[in-house]
Amino acid sequence: MYKIVSRLLIYGDMPKDAILMQLADIIRKMDEKGQTKEELVTRVYTQMKHLLQVATDYGFDRNLWHNYLTFLLITSENPFSITCEKVGASEGSVNDFAKGDFRAFKELFDYDFGHLERYLGIDCFSRISHYQAIGKKERMYNKNVSEKVQALSLQLEAARGEEDFFACVTGFYRDYGVGMFGLNKAFRILPRPDGSVAFHAINNMDAVMLDDLVGYEVQKKKLIDNTSAFVRGKKANNVLLFGDSGTGKSTSVKAIVNEFYPQGLRMIEIYKHQFKDLSTVIARIKNRNYKFIIYMDDLSFEDFEVEYKFLKAVIEGGVETRPDNILIYATSNRRHLIKENWSDRSDMEHDNGMHRSDTMEEKLSLVNRFGVTINYSKPSQKEYFHIVTELARKAGILLPEKELCAEANKWELSHGGISGRTAQQFVNYLLGQEA
Repeated sequence: MYKIVSRLLIYGDMPKDAILMQLADIIRKMDEKGQTKEELVTRVYTQMKHLLQVATDYGFDRNLWHNYLTFLLITSENPFSITCEKVGASEGSVNDFAKGDFRAFKELFDYDFGHLERYLGIDCFSRISHYQAIGKKERMYNKNVSEKVQALSLQLEAARGEEDFFACVTGFYRDYGVGMFGLNKAFRILPRPDGSVAFHAINNMDAVMLDDLVGYEVQKKKLIDNTSAFVRGKKANNVLLFGDSGTGKSTSVKAIVNEFYPQGLRMIEIYKHQFKDLSTVIARIKNRNYKFIIYMDDLSFEDFEVEYKFLKAVIEGGVETRPDNILIYATSNRRHLIKENWSDRSDMEHDNGMHRSDTMEEKLSLVNRFGVTINYSKPSQKEYFHIVTELARKAGILLPEKELCAEANKWELSHGGISGRTAQQFVNYLLGQEA
């Protein structure tokens, strides 16, 4: 195996503690008699535990070795894979290098661990070639990743040679992309010790769709129209969803990502204290073949907070133009995002019949940079009852409508008032009381 791994060129830049690199070194030590059998068994079992952890995290089954190798291929971001993501496989010398690597991966797929098992008196590799995952896959957070990896793994098992292997892998890159952006729909950023940022996949994102949000049809249409234009490569605007709490602003953004994910839409959630890293984030994603929504939930600023200046520069006004594959969607309970005081109005000037305030202009200039603003107002009682009855119907609750509305009215009086969130909480309560 170590001789095969040594031939990897494009895909050979793996950390030494990677499972593949460790197994290759174990087999080298076996051939060279560089370690005792007991030491080698301990090392094999350590890597087996790591492999089982990966299988548990992503719900792999059948042949875990093949799934692992496939996972390496589709998460390896290198010049070849990223180019294939953008334009597909094209003619060029790099293809020869890639095919050489795929020839090696095909040998790894077909690698016989029998001699290692016989030498050490173990059978773990035979067992993982027919592995059965425990638990219901529909409950897995990483179900989307699992399905893609295992589907490609089966194709690569059936590949007859490097040409078939090349076609399968590059076709996957073209259709889904490479790395974490190809496998996941939502991310947050985490700081690194060197001052840069790392993307962390959000695997348990709410699977809500726009049809699950009852009412607000005008608001949803504005959001759909803008996002549809964006993913089709047309001109689109940054969006601010503002209004009363519990009205579905955040739910709408999550739903829009779920709706347009198959068309290449991804979301990166950023918190207020991370605005200083916005330029770094944009630099990392501006050349990828995806459309990114940078999502800011519950956005608002107090008088003493100046982070909004970073946001203003990124949205519009900085020297560098915002890339075409990035939009900013924000939700807020405040229409103007930044807290206003009556003292802001004390420096009024009269100019051509218009009253102006430098302080207020500074604060309003941020919201004016959002091309689309969508108001989610508190529903009327009639609309609230409609939301309750629709959610109850979808949940299979069979209470008569009159009784349902009466109970919903009692609920909202003691649970935060009328809102879509209150309606959902009431329906959850009813579901919890069912026998």
